[in-house]
Amino acid sequence: MSDARTGRPGPLAGIRVVELASELGAYAGKLLADMGADVIVVEPPGGHPTRAYGPFVDDRPGPERSLWWWAYNTSKRGVVADLDTPEGRDRFRRLVASADIVLEGEPPDRLAGLGVDHTDLRAQRPELIWVSVTPFGRTNPRASEPATDLTILAGGGAAWSCGYDDHSLPPVRGGGNQGLQTASVFAVLGALTALVHRDAGGPGQHIDVSAHAATNVSTEIATVSWLLSGDTVQRQTGRHAMTQPTMEVQVQAGDGRWVTTGFAPHSADDYRNLLEWMDSLGIRDEFPEAFFLELGVERGGVDPRSLDGDAEGMAIFGAGRDALVFIASRIGAYDFFVGSQQRDMQCGIVFTPEEALADVHFRERGFPVEVHHDDLGRSFTYPGVPVAFRGTPGQVTRAPRIGEHDDEVFHA
Repeated sequence: MSDARTGRPGPLAGIRVVELASELGAYAGKLLADMGADVIVVEPPGGHPTRAYGPFVDDRPGPERSLWWWAYNTSKRGVVADLDTPEGRDRFRRLVASADIVLEGEPPDRLAGLGVDHTDLRAQRPELIWVSVTPFGRTNPRASEPATDLTILAGGGAAWSCGYDDHSLPPVRGGGNQGLQTASVFAVLGALTALVHRDAGGPGQHIDVSAHAATNVSTEIATVSWLLSGDTVQRQTGRHAMTQPTMEVQVQAGDGRWVTTGFAPHSADDYRNLLEWMDSLGIRDEFPEAFFLELGVERGGVDPRSLDGDAEGMAIFGAGRDALVFIASRIGAYDFFVGSQQRDMQCGIVFTPEEALADVHFRERGFPVEVHHDDLGRSFTYPGVPVAFRGTPGQVTRAPRIGEHDDEVFHA
């Protein structure tokens, strides 16, 4: 399926989204656009401030050279409308009249003060879906407080769960605007749910996304542990933050690179596969705990949840973990990564971003895509659509230049 207005394919072809450019909602608009929606991003004259965010292509600053803008605005069309003027607000109203979804991250009360908020524009179009993404939610007592991706991650609790076993080191902020991106993912989920509701005969809705709340409920067991028992999770190197320390999972392979051993083997097949792996490498006799792996096969595996008081089960479980570390120490990191996956054990390798994009697993999945920039006469490697739709695949195209689609959108 392809959109009749843009010709672009995707599962959301035929859906029009009007997006007011912002940091908070940019990733949501990108996800919808990459999946085929006709996302029209509205900027003020001269372009949105995020066009000044570095880094820049070839290290040459400029509003059309910001890699931040490129990354967060793929597949969109771009227009200019100055909401501080009557003419700009009229342009925006005309766009909204043709939209299925409006996506915005404006400060609370700004749009209401201009007469172009959801209460103004949905009155004439009750089927319209309006998605607001703000730091704390529009009606929260903290709604007017300033926030950044860092404060959202810290206040929401995600930063507390990220870091190292050495707690003399401070928590670590996850890179890549994870707080803003988490909010955008919730915005997409809310918008798509509202579309399903509307298609089933319901009215449009106002989706009020709090970036702080979205981050807080995405902290795995941290928030739940605190709310249920008052326990605080502790950050751990390369593994989930837990209330009690767990076994280390990141080890050095034989070539000096790092791998992660994931969850310890515990099924009979796991132990059988470990023995076969060591046999194929000719190293079983060098592993003193091989006996316990054989015992694990005979017992039909062990249940990690029921090991209290089971000394034999604990020895088997520990031997499985030790076997992975032993095998990793004798081979290269990539061989360990591939070998474990082939044996149905979810172990991994620590890649650089460049290595991840070059890996055959990602390339076969079609995740790295080449996007042509006709204005520069060059192509660049981008991350592709995160969800694979075989029947209606999405397509990634470059971000729009300032006002690039004014004529075709406003004069069509």
